[in-house]
Amino acid sequence: MHIHKYEKIWLLFGIISLLAFTVTIGVSAFYMGNQPPSCLVTVDPTKLDTTAPFDQPGLKQVGEKDYELVIVASAFNYDVGPEKVIQVPVGSKINFIGTTKDVIHGFEVAGTNANMMLEPGYINTVETTFNKPGKYTIVCNEYCGLGHHLMFATVEVVE
Repeated sequence: MHIHKYEKIWLLFGIISLLAFTVTIGVSAFYMGNQPPSCLVTVDPTKLDTTAPFDQPGLKQVGEKDYELVIVASAFNYDVGPEKVIQVPVGSKINFIGTTKDVIHGFEVAGTNANMMLEPGYINTVETTFNKPGKYTIVCNEYCGLGHHLMFATVEVVE
């Protein structure tokens, strides 16, 4: 079989590239300890009302401008504590910790990089910093039933 000179060059280039990427991923995974995120943090969805921290959802200050917001999603509702509007100062970093009681829900803070899937039995987290004042709406971006459009809460960033 005759292979053209340029085909041999491209074939060699492809094989070398494949080997380089494989070695890079191998070094990253084993030597540097990088691993994909896992869903090993679990909770019994039938006992959320008695399991900390989900028994008291809401905003908690953990540092000068560091906050934790515990969220429990359920049928067409985000339980984020007593009020639906969470107020934080500009420059605040919020670690959202969420799960759900019933079905799969989406969680997105519109206008930020905070976006995660909430599944029954699994705890998910995402962290974002709010550097601009304004109102940021928390929406469910995964269809969860007829009242899906009623699922929202608000993060208000004030100066």
